[in-house]
Amino acid sequence: MKLQFTKMHGAGNDFIVLDGIHQKLDLTDAQWRALASRHFGIGADQILIVEKSAREDVDFRYRIFNADGGEVEHCGNGARCFVRFVTDKGMTDKRSVRVEVMNGVITLTLQDDGQVTVDMGAPELTPARVPFVVDGLPTRAEGDDTLYGLEVNGRTEWMSAVSMGNPHAVQVVDDVEQFPVLQDGPVIEHHKSFPNRVNAGFMAIVDRHTINLRVFERGAGETLACGTGACAAVVAGIRRGLLDSPVKVHTHGGDLSIAWQGVGQSVQMTGPATTVFEGSIDLSTLPA
Repeated sequence: MKLQFTKMHGAGNDFIVLDGIHQKLDLTDAQWRALASRHFGIGADQILIVEKSAREDVDFRYRIFNADGGEVEHCGNGARCFVRFVTDKGMTDKRSVRVEVMNGVITLTLQDDGQVTVDMGAPELTPARVPFVVDGLPTRAEGDDTLYGLEVNGRTEWMSAVSMGNPHAVQVVDDVEQFPVLQDGPVIEHHKSFPNRVNAGFMAIVDRHTINLRVFERGAGETLACGTGACAAVVAGIRRGLLDSPVKVHTHGGDLSIAWQGVGQSVQMTGPATTVFEGSIDLSTLPA
């Protein structure tokens, strides 16, 4: 069986995008992992699937699989690629589409300049809903936020917990290039306080409208950019009194613009979505 795919990226966060409407996707967990492998498959941070939605009030269903084969709730950079894909493939003539994700519905808008704006919804700030188990953790207040102290490689690091439909732990560091992201990221991801694991964000404040950001993603490791991670970092920075909306987020893969007007309001993310190449792969070449 030949599987048709499109390779895309959003600020360097790269994806395999699959049309699940016009082709059957009946892959094993091992085959999902092999597809994402940069040595044995196509290679990507995540695999995105376009499906029909059973709901009448949305245009498509959007599913996301990490490189480790696990299905996850949300991916902001992937959402931008999603709307570019369905537009380029003639699957919609709308400039703005409503898309069903695991935990709700998001709105994606293709701008005239080719950038894509994603209405990411309102952030969830209640620890239990992140989910984040805070029992026994030290706390301290900063601005409107509560920070939690996690033991990480022999140090106490102070985190903000934010869900953008998926869980994030965000900390402020002096220099993202010098900070031990690759050492601390896995420890935070698997910390016992996060029952569903967590995406670990490390941000350095440049000024009140600019940050540098690195994210160690749950199930994928460090990526060149993380859209939900950028949103979570900006939300945390604004709540801590360190940032003002809008905020430009510098990542290794490119820049994202994030706007948020406060608790209960949706986060708006704007950034690029690029098609790299298209092709097909014979599934018989992948492990069963």
